[in-house]
Amino acid sequence: MSDMTDIRIGSNDVILKDNRVKSSIIPTGTKELKRNVTVQGNVEIDGAVYADKLQVESGPTRFAKSVFAESEIYVLATSKNTVLFTKAVGSSDRISALVNSGRVVFGSDVNAPKVSLKNCFVAGSIFAETVTLENSVVLGGVFASKNLTIKNSIVGLFNSSHVKAEGINYMLYPTSFSVEPIEQIPGTIFNNISLADLGSLFKGEASKPNTGRIEMNLQEDAQYMNLSDKDGNQYVVNSYSVAARIIVADLVNFEKMENHFLITAASLGPQLLKSYSLIKEDGSASDPLNLAHIVPFFFNILSGKIDIPVLDAHVSFEELKSKIMKE
Repeated sequence: MSDMTDIRIGSNDVILKDNRVKSSIIPTGTKELKRNVTVQGNVEIDGAVYADKLQVESGPTRFAKSVFAESEIYVLATSKNTVLFTKAVGSSDRISALVNSGRVVFGSDVNAPKVSLKNCFVAGSIFAETVTLENSVVLGGVFASKNLTIKNSIVGLFNSSHVKAEGINYMLYPTSFSVEPIEQIPGTIFNNISLADLGSLFKGEASKPNTGRIEMNLQEDAQYMNLSDKDGNQYVVNSYSVAARIIVADLVNFEKMENHFLITAASLGPQLLKSYSLIKEDGSASDPLNLAHIVPFFFNILSGKIDIPVLDAHVSFEELKSKIMKE
């Protein structure tokens, strides 16, 4: 970021540009509860933020602590560079970040009744009633109690009443759920990458044997289940899982795949006391496991710059026999 000027916050609406705020922007009286905060770019806020409406017009912008807006958190579509929310972000109404050429990075969970994201990265999970994702990455779960729309995105898993999908999408974990059968636009593809060797791909090396992506058939891979809780209440759930198709899963050393290091390092973010790297086959270190490198890695998967090979599920009888005999 370029040169900044320190600023102190008063009781009026706040407009920030080329500023660093070393304190929190928190109401100290009732009239400050309706205070709006506008960020115009090249801004760092070291403390927490509470506003009636928070509008970000452009990056680079960094929020070091938690952010909450009563009515709305809104990042303009024309925003440039990177807008970074380091900690949890929430709103009583909506969070909207439909950026065209910039990028918005959420280092923790996102919580609001309505969440709309485009070209965004979420290191945690999303909790909402309605969620729209386009060209975005969510390493955790997407929990939308009413509606979820996914287009050309990566999610850890999803759980929603109604799910609509289009484009090429990826799931990081074996299973997701919906109440109603998932609605797919013709040509929609879901790749499950729970057995992809993301660690090797992050290091720029070839994937290990018996690893790769599984293209899901959301009709054949769906299971209709009736569930009940301890009070006897009945729930109907559609489960979309590749668990039954991962014949080779028991032949894979998940620890050596190192996928968990990527996801854990991204979700912990600034809580890590030191920087970590993966060790390549030649003994050298990979790029540091931080958001600066993990974010572009997952977006390179989305764009196709990093190709995840299709999982070869052909396992010989001798391999299975050898595995069983060892146990």
